[in-house]
Amino acid sequence: MATLQDVSERLARITAPGTFATRRNSPADDLRLDVKGVGRISWPISTSTARRLCASARPARYGLKNQTRFDPRVRDTCEIPKTRLRIDERRWRNTLRPMLDRIRRDLGLPDGASLKAELHNMLVYGPGQFFVTHQDSEKSDDMIGTLVVILPSAFTGGAMVIEHHDERVTFRATSGKLMFIAFYADCHHQVRPVTEGHRVVLTYNLMVDGDTSRTIGPAGVDQLDIVARSIQRFFETPLPRRWANEPPREPPDRFVYLLDHQYTQRALAWGRLKNADAVRAAARRDVARRLDCEIVLALADVHESWSCEDEDLRYGRYGRRGHWHREHDGDEDEAPTLVELLDSDIELRHWTGSGEGIEAIAGAVDRDEVCYTKPSVELEPFASEHEGYMGNWGNTVDRWYHRAVVVLWPRARMFVIRAKASPGWAIGELTKAFEVRDVEQARELARQLVPFWSRVAPREERRDFFVRTLRVAGGVESSEVAASLLEPFTFERLTPRAAPRLVALADRHGLEWCTTILGAWTAKERREVGEPKRGSGWFRCQTSAARCALLDRPRDSSWLAGSSRSSGRVFART
Repeated sequence: MATLQDVSERLARITAPGTFATRRNSPADDLRLDVKGVGRISWPISTSTARRLCASARPARYGLKNQTRFDPRVRDTCEIPKTRLRIDERRWRNTLRPMLDRIRRDLGLPDGASLKAELHNMLVYGPGQFFVTHQDSEKSDDMIGTLVVILPSAFTGGAMVIEHHDERVTFRATSGKLMFIAFYADCHHQVRPVTEGHRVVLTYNLMVDGDTSRTIGPAGVDQLDIVARSIQRFFETPLPRRWANEPPREPPDRFVYLLDHQYTQRALAWGRLKNADAVRAAARRDVARRLDCEIVLALADVHESWSCEDEDLRYGRYGRRGHWHREHDGDEDEAPTLVELLDSDIELRHWTGSGEGIEAIAGAVDRDEVCYTKPSVELEPFASEHEGYMGNWGNTVDRWYHRAVVVLWPRARMFVIRAKASPGWAIGELTKAFEVRDVEQARELARQLVPFWSRVAPREERRDFFVRTLRVAGGVESSEVAASLLEPFTFERLTPRAAPRLVALADRHGLEWCTTILGAWTAKERREVGEPKRGSGWFRCQTSAARCALLDRPRDSSWLAGSSRSSGRVFART
């Protein structure tokens, strides 16, 4: 949609003053470090001391999803756990505290937040050792990043490469000083092979204390006004047709914006958003207030299908299926080149927010409701699958991502959104309105169900749903609205308990109204079970029987329940 593209461009102009990774240097005078089994470490670290550290260390492992693995093809380095390290913390704070404040500003975190560094381990890289591209796991709710402190020593190689989306930075150490490298935890990074000497580092988990939320400054107010108007137009514009003969569609219910950074379910919170996400979330919260919208954070599963180009086509190989991840998993296949996005779908899984009824946002999201500044293809998928060329189909790649999103929807449309998610809830709300004699409000809400009711009502399987819907239809003044509420059902729902209510509706709205509904139910059953034999006249007979029964119906309405059962038997014989 043109309005979505407009919103995306406007949001992309709202930027944070920070970056995803930073580097700073400092003298090592305040770092007094002792390693059990080695003793006090002097600066710069000598070759003999580095070798003693290697002898005292153990081969490092790495995490892949829920597993801890050892594979020197992935991570070839030595590790000394923090339990064997002793640092003079009082002296070290003189350097570390001001350094963390500089890093906070570099990463774009506001003044109301502060960083703490929790020691994780020591790593020693000898000649030829490395760590392939990987992503650190967030070990607690308040972990926001990683800090690597490269200790003074003589070595070459071992550059650190950090990536976020399509951006990349490379940091090379210099001897004689401490080098502090900090980056957000969702960044992919690698340590390239050391060519000479030993690369010795301390690694820390960066924890955020305080709120990372931001407010929009005066310079962003004008941009915010434009974003608000764009989102308002988005909610007023019908969704585009997905195919030529599709009936006109309604305006969108939700505005779903994909955030740039990744978050765990536990860490997803307004006060824990990172960098540009925090600024743009602040903008959307301001827009939500202006437009009277509800707003929540959520996690989403994103699936994309791409056409691709594959080297296998040159050699006539067919039907090969490959799986790969960014982390090494033993599959040596190279990822094919993506060509064109064929299809995509998004499903909301977990959400957090203060609004009543936020469960209504769960489930599948229409692609025309989704907006982003960074497309998913620029991220690393958590899973990928390649379907090889099969002659006249195939050669596609499916990719799956976990992404965080911000979801907005107008409060005035809350009833419609929740009704689409839970038809039973909607009928319950209408029932309550009639019971408290708020008749006009109930009738207005019933009219709001008409455009989509035929799509969602069949999903409700509770036994009393049809009876409750009949009761609501009985309170509706409009014959058209009452018919729309009943049209999605079938004869099998017409129990002896329900029949009297349908008879009452027939008395109120007329014979033609009732037989039209019965005819719609009959046609639906015919489509689901199978077409009757040509020329059988089955539908004509059933409609005539219904008309005759209505003209001569007894007041106990048992005729209608019997008619529904007999129609099933007649239909089964055709």
